[in-house]
Amino acid sequence: MNLIDESFEGKKTDNSKKTATIILIFIAILVIAIIATFVAIVYIQDNVLKLYINGSQNEKVKEMMVVEEDGTIYFPIKDIASYLGYESFDGEYTDKSESTSKCYIQSENEIANFALNSDKVYKLTISNNKTNYDYFYAPKPVKAINGKLYATVDTIEEAFNIAFTNDPENKRIYIYTMPYLIESYASRILDYGYEEISNVFTNQKTIFDNMLVVSRNQGKTYAVIDVNGNVIIEPKYDYIEFLPNSGNFLVQSNNKVGIISSKRETMIQILYDSLELIDKDLDLYIARRDDKYGVIDSKGNTKIYIEYDQIGIDNTRFETNDIKNKYLLDNGMIPVKKGNLWGTFDKDGNQILNFEYDSFGYIASSNRDAINLLLIPEYNVMVASKDKKYTLISPSGKEICYPVLDDVYMAINSGNKYYYMNYEGNTAVNVIDFLETPEAKNNM
Repeated sequence: MNLIDESFEGKKTDNSKKTATIILIFIAILVIAIIATFVAIVYIQDNVLKLYINGSQNEKVKEMMVVEEDGTIYFPIKDIASYLGYESFDGEYTDKSESTSKCYIQSENEIANFALNSDKVYKLTISNNKTNYDYFYAPKPVKAINGKLYATVDTIEEAFNIAFTNDPENKRIYIYTMPYLIESYASRILDYGYEEISNVFTNQKTIFDNMLVVSRNQGKTYAVIDVNGNVIIEPKYDYIEFLPNSGNFLVQSNNKVGIISSKRETMIQILYDSLELIDKDLDLYIARRDDKYGVIDSKGNTKIYIEYDQIGIDNTRFETNDIKNKYLLDNGMIPVKKGNLWGTFDKDGNQILNFEYDSFGYIASSNRDAINLLLIPEYNVMVASKDKKYTLISPSGKEICYPVLDDVYMAINSGNKYYYMNYEGNTAVNVIDFLETPEAKNNM
C-alpha cells in the first residue's frame, strides 16, 4: 500500500467515526424528543378534567356537564339518568304528559319529580307501596338549557342517590351509585361482627351519612354502625328503619316503635304500634296505638289525640289531582275520621271542620268523562260530601255553597284540566267561574 492509499484509508475511518457520532447524537435527540412528547402528553392528560362513575372513566357524562361562572355544576336530568340506573320520562309520575317543563326519573325502588323553576323535588318510594311523597329543597331551581331540564349537582346527588366528589386540584370528578357503595362495604361488616347490611332501600341511604343499618342473629337483631364499625345504635332492636327526611331512625322492640336520632337521643318513646312522618318541615307523625290514630310531634307531644279511626285519605283515588300528601292536604287540613264521619284539623291540632261529612272528594261513577276530584288547586278548595250531596270547602273551613251539588268533577281536554259541577238540573257549570262570583268570594 502506498502513502496515498494509507491517507485515503485514514480519512475514510475518520468520516465513519463522524457519521457514527452524528447518528448517535440524532438518536439521542430523537429519544429526548420522544420522552419530552410523552411527558407533555402525560402532563396534558393529567390536566384535562376526567369524570369517573363507579371507578370507570366516562367521557359522555363529562360532556353533559355545564359549569356556570360561579362554579355551580349542572347536569341534564333525563340525559344522565340511564348512566345512574334510572329511566326518565316527561310529565309527572302520576300525571304523565308530553310537557317538557316537567320530568321524572324512575328506578325499581323510587321516583323523583322535577319541575322547571322549582326548587322542590318530590320523591316517592315505590318498592314498599308507599303513596305519600317525601321531598327535599334544591339549592337552586331546575332550569332549562337548550330545551332540556338541568339540575345542580347537589340536586342530582339527592334525587339519584349518588355520592359526588369534585377534586379540582387533580381535575377529577368521582360519582358513586348507592348499590356500588353498599357492595363495597358488604364484606367489611363481617369483620365488625354482623351478618349483613339491610337490603331495605331506604335503609341503604344511610351510606351517604357514613352509616349502615346492619343485622345479626339471622336478621332478628338490628343495629346502626358507622362505616368503621363503631356502634351508633346498639344491636338490641327487632327492626330498624332509616327515615331519610329527618335523618332519624324508627326502631322496633316487642312490637312497639319509637324514634331515635343518629346521636342516640330518644326522640319518641317506644310506645306506639306504628309511626309515619306526615311532613318533615312540620316534624309531625301519624301515631297508631290500639287501632286508634292521632298526631304527635318529634318530641312526643300530642297534637291530635290518639282516639280516631283514620287519618288521611286514599290519595291513589285522586292521582290526576296530584295529591302528594294524603295526611296534610294542600289546603292545610288534616283529614280525620271518627266513626263514619269525617272532619279536619290544622297542623297545630285545632279542629277546622266538625265530624259531619260522609267523605272528602268526589268519586266519578255515571259520567264516563268525569275524573275523581278532591281539590281545586287554584283555590285550594276541597270537595266534601254531606247527606249524599256535595259542597265546596274553603281553606278556612267555610262551606262556599250549600251541600246541594249532584256532581263535582274534573275533565281533561287537550292536556288542560277543567272543573265542573252539576246541581238542580244545571249541568256542567264551570266551578272556576262560580268561585269568581261575589257570592262565592264572600264565603271563602
